[in-house]
Amino acid sequence: MSKQRWVVKIGSALLTNDGQGLDKRAISAWVEQIVHLKSQGIEVILVSSGAIAEGIKRLGWEARPENIHQLQAAAAVGQMGLVQAYESLFAKHAIHTAQILLTHDNLANKQQSDNISATLNALLELSTVPIINENDTVATEEIKFGDNDTLAALVANLVGATQLVILTDQGGVYDADPRKNAKAELIEKIQVDDEKLSRVAGRTGGSLGSGGMYTKVLAAKTASRSKTNTVIASGRQDNVLIKLGAGERVGTLVHC
Repeated sequence: MSKQRWVVKIGSALLTNDGQGLDKRAISAWVEQIVHLKSQGIEVILVSSGAIAEGIKRLGWEARPENIHQLQAAAAVGQMGLVQAYESLFAKHAIHTAQILLTHDNLANKQQSDNISATLNALLELSTVPIINENDTVATEEIKFGDNDTLAALVANLVGATQLVILTDQGGVYDADPRKNAKAELIEKIQVDDEKLSRVAGRTGGSLGSGGMYTKVLAAKTASRSKTNTVIASGRQDNVLIKLGAGERVGTLVHC
């Protein structure tokens, strides 16, 4: 593969403004950074959360509903705002976007996954930015238990990505929970099969597991199946994608 090919996952905490729907200023900053990566010859597939939060805002609900079908409705309504935001911002740079809604079942089915792979490759050849989210209208279990970390890793496998970048509201993977231990240190680089990685981010082996790091480490392990390295880093850091594109060490590199 002549070009670098990245799958970039941005979580809801980074895309939404304290439950007030999408943070357009933040999304604009992500778009600017992805445009820069593309100018450096890096192909980017974006896995973006945020649809449910935007749907709740658009529907005027004061709280996130517990009913699964109301959550599905919110996701469907919010997805419109999500793609409108990306489409309008990328259009300023004469870059087309494409919406792709997937379920894990789509990727588990050989014929469907082959079709998805072919479509993504065609879109990248056209210099578009594919924007992927889970198809919450179909996949009820994924709203309750799933996550876009796993989806991003499976997409990385599908397209043979050179790197998976998972942006979160934490600085990366730490040797202890930084929210509870002031002496916790960032793990800058670790091999994907290192037992320490599973220990600090496991459901039972470390308190970070309850804070969402567990799924990110699992995603890194999944991505490694296609020899894809994973970076878990803070999306709050200015120009984090540009820094990674320039080869700077940011967050935690989980390497094969």
